Amino acid sequence: MAKKRMEAEKFTRLEARTRVIRGAGRLAMLACALALGFVVVATAFPQRREVLKLEAKLKLAKERESLVMAERDHRTIELRALREDPAYLEIHARDRLDYSREGEKVLRFKGAR
Repeated sequence: MAKKRMEAEKFTRLEARTRVIRGAGRLAMLACALALGFVVVATAFPQRREVLKLEAKLKLAKERESLVMAERDHRTIELRALREDPAYLEIHARDRLDYSREGEKVLRFKGAR
């Protein structure tokens, strides 16, 4: 009977140790998972900052592109007018060469050129 009791006590201690070891294993696994999660998140922050910087650069480039495209359209229209519209060509040439007709009043504004 004493032998069975000792075996039962050993078995109970063995079960207790097993529960402790399982709990410690689960805790270690949880700690590793949390550490891995923090590493992933920590490495994502610099990349996110870089993406934001690149998006800002892209926005500036698109704004500059739209300004250049508007300037190009303006120049294209002006070139077409110079080639095809004699009245516009005359006005542009007279303005550039400071010519005026008799009795014509020409108004000049500072900073117009």
